[in-house]
Parts: sequence; structure tokens; C-alpha cells
Amino acid sequence: MKRLRLAVQLLFTIVTNGYMYGFLNGKIYRGSLKYACIPGLNCYSCPGAVAACPIGALQALLNQRGFQIPFAALGFFFLFGSLLGRFVCGWLCPFGLVQDLLHKIPVFQKKKRLPCHRILKYGKYVVLILLVCVCSMFLFGGLAKIPAFCKYLCPSGTLFGAIPLLGANEALRGQTGGLFLWKLGILIAILFLSVKVYRPFCQYLCPLGAIYGWFNRFSLVQIQWEKERCVSCMACEKACPVDLSLKEISRSPECIRCGKCVDACPQKCLHFCGSRTKTTKS
Repeated sequence: MKRLRLAVQLLFTIVTNGYMYGFLNGKIYRGSLKYACIPGLNCYSCPGAVAACPIGALQALLNQRGFQIPFAALGFFFLFGSLLGRFVCGWLCPFGLVQDLLHKIPVFQKKKRLPCHRILKYGKYVVLILLVCVCSMFLFGGLAKIPAFCKYLCPSGTLFGAIPLLGANEALRGQTGGLFLWKLGILIAILFLSVKVYRPFCQYLCPLGAIYGWFNRFSLVQIQWEKERCVSCMACEKACPVDLSLKEISRSPECIRCGKCVDACPQKCLHFCGSRTKTTKS
């Protein structure tokens, strides 16, 4: 499972950021595929990106003059949320892959959570409500509304978008200022923290994870627990990278369906299934 997941993460990241001309010339792909979104947090401005980011698309729809319900974005979230839940975070998110790889670096004593986790985990909902929704609808810069999350916070945009573009486009380098340094500082802090703490951005700040987490209890892809076979060895809890209890696995909004609990179970009483109705209820 571990190798399969890594292979899927790498393949998905390469395929969805495969526009090599953009990396070489510092230009963004603007073809018809950019009207579609991929399910993970993948920056529209990445020079290799062949599709759009769902959070960026949601902000763009909310940025329109006059309030309009963003049915397209809501439909997208409902589709992938009801099918996969936070499986998207664990298997299909490029920035999640970056954090996973950094956490494998054998330095520091590894931590699953930050102190005050029970409070900090709600940070992603604050980011979703305030930066993605409220600021996109009401915060103005000149005559245009501002996509506040993308502009002021998103580390994926800085890593996959701003840095490659600046590296390949000399004209853009002359336009960098305080805002870029602010976002670069956020990115460095998150990347450094990722070496010690498992996926800090996903756990505490990602608005996309907040949305998909709402679907975890009833999404099609689940991790089934066969309670009658369980010997309560708690190997699954020890293996869980976000420190969930056995009863929280798959059900909790924090579960990213990484499958580490499935691999760790000596009795094989945990496994992926395709329907919530098949899951043994606790």
C-alpha cells in the first residue's frame, strides 16, 4: 500500500503538471483544459499545470460582480467529496506529497500533531470561511475583488507557481516585493515544520481539506473495520500519522485515507471498501 500510494502521488503530480514548455519558458498554460479543475491543491499559476485549482476556481466565482452562488465549484466539491472524501488529500494532492517527502527526512524527533491540536485543527475552517469566502466576496483592491487565500497565504502557489515562474522569467523577478517575501516566509515555515510535524498545512490551514473532510463519513471510498476480527492491539492507532483512534479512522474529518492503518493491522481487519453501507458500525 505504501509504495502504491507514493506511485499514485508521483504519477498524479507529474501528469497534472506536465506542461514542460511552461517550466522552460516561464509561461502559464492557458489552453482549454484550464477550464477544468483537478481535485487536489494544485496552483493555476504553476507553469506546468494543465488544469485549475478548485479553491482558486471557487474564489474566481466569488470574485464576480454581484453575488452569485458558485454552483460549478459546489458541484465539483460535492462530486469528489462524495466519491473520495479526504482520500484526495492522501493520494492526489501535489502539496500533500511535498509534505510527505519532507517528513521522511531522518532528522528531528517526529511529531504527529502540534500542541493545542484540538484548537488549531479548526484553523483550516477559519481560512475557508474568512480568506476563501468572505474576503473573496467583500475585500477589494482597486476595482477588483481579491482572491485573498491565493494572494496572501497559499504555499502551494508559492512553491509550484511563483518560484518556477520567477526562475524562468527575468521580467517577473524585477516585480517582486514585500508580498512575495511574505508568502515565501510562509512557505519556508511550513516546509521546515513539515520535517518534524506530519502535514502541518493539511492539518491546520488547508481550506480544501476542510471541505473534503465534511464528506468523510459518507463518501464512497471508506476504510472498513471488521470489529469481530479485531484483537485490540492498537497497531493501527500507532501507525496513524494524524493520531486518530480506531473509531475515528475513516470517519473523522482529519483522516486522509493514507492506508497506513491498513498496512499496520496484523489481523487484516482494516481494508479499503467502496461503500459506506458495508462498513461495520462501531
